[in-house]
Amino acid sequence: MNLSNYTKEFSYNLKLSIPVILGLVGHTLVGMIDNIMVGNLDPINLAAVSLGNSYIFIAMSIGIGFSAAITPIVAEAHSEGNQNKLKKSFINGFILCLILGSVLYALVLVLKNTLIYLDQPVEVVKLALPYIDIVAISLIPLLLFQALKQYTDGLSRTIYPMYATVVANIINVIINYILIFGMLGFPKLGIIGAAIGTLISRIIMFVFLFYMLMDKKIIYNYMSDLKSFMYDKFMIKEILSLGLPTSLQMFFEVGLFTSAIWLSGLLGEIPQSANQIVLNISSLTFMVASGLSVSAAIRAGNQKGLKNYQELKRISLSILLLGIYFASFFALGIYILRDYLPYIYIDINNQENLIENIELVKIASKLFIIVAIFQLFDSAQVIILGTLRGMQDVKIPTIIVFIAYWIVGFPISFILGDESSMAETGIWIGLLCGLLFSSVFLYWRFLYLTNKMINKIHK
Repeated sequence: MNLSNYTKEFSYNLKLSIPVILGLVGHTLVGMIDNIMVGNLDPINLAAVSLGNSYIFIAMSIGIGFSAAITPIVAEAHSEGNQNKLKKSFINGFILCLILGSVLYALVLVLKNTLIYLDQPVEVVKLALPYIDIVAISLIPLLLFQALKQYTDGLSRTIYPMYATVVANIINVIINYILIFGMLGFPKLGIIGAAIGTLISRIIMFVFLFYMLMDKKIIYNYMSDLKSFMYDKFMIKEILSLGLPTSLQMFFEVGLFTSAIWLSGLLGEIPQSANQIVLNISSLTFMVASGLSVSAAIRAGNQKGLKNYQELKRISLSILLLGIYFASFFALGIYILRDYLPYIYIDINNQENLIENIELVKIASKLFIIVAIFQLFDSAQVIILGTLRGMQDVKIPTIIVFIAYWIVGFPISFILGDESSMAETGIWIGLLCGLLFSSVFLYWRFLYLTNKMINKIHK
């Protein structure tokens, strides 16, 4: 194995990935800042945001997973120079995302009241319900943004969504600070202020990206020719055939981590708040792997369009290796800083919540040890999933993900997460086992498919 065959791709992969990573990290940082602001109110408010977002994140995972189908279709059409297919993928993808965003919004509103029956702390549920009402609306502009983002990602123009995300995030932080704490004459709204900030920022994010793409003439010509490409049953079928399994993949993964929120809620407000802190930090590092996953989907889609399968395998392994390097760095950092990271989220000088905060830090520090370990597996599995998505292989990976998270991961979390057993540590051991299973079997799937395609072309 000549390592340079893989490392020489690092520069281009990073060039393609960095705008995506910065956009994702920025978005996650805003969520992190929101949690810090809310956490400074008290642990109950932080737990309420965590519980409310558990519903929102499930809906987001379905929507974002579905929209991800647009990228490999566009990447393949772009490498083929098929303008007709590009138009169809854009218009039909955009319409499908609009429909899905509206459906998800309605479903969240209908299902939110099930929180009452999940045996969560009453005060936490009371605060979470109005938060959900507002943030749920933002699913519609978010999915419209995703349709545009996935399209431009497929064209390898990853910089424009980053610009829109950065602008929206800055506005989000400003609005949140003003409304959460009641600055500049505005009332102190607490987590409702955070919800309003999220809604406004996502509307701005979509509008800003749409304006940029029109100004750069990337989608300008499509606007005058909508009717000719609006309903193409073959393109709709292609998007659905990729989008539905991909949305299920994300649903299964996010659903598992959401179950961790619910299971920690059964242990009490403090474990739930600690879980949110750990989940927030791990989500931040996960964004780097997610950005690399987008690059993996783009480059695999390009090479598939060119029918260059040997290069597809080499480039994909290069991105995987790069992801492992980053994950190793994050794992070491989280382990070293495990006793200090929780203090970012709390006001340790608040004497009223001193005992609760000390307990929160103790629990979170312990969980960070597990999080450090699963950095490697979490990074590997999402990058391989991106590669397989670029190859338009989604059905078998969906089955693998389901088994990993819900046949392996969740039962372990449920059994070990009991208060009489390992409690919150047991919950995260279950998550780790699910990620380990997923990364191993997805890698085997990738090797099987690429070797099969290479052997077929050389026969």
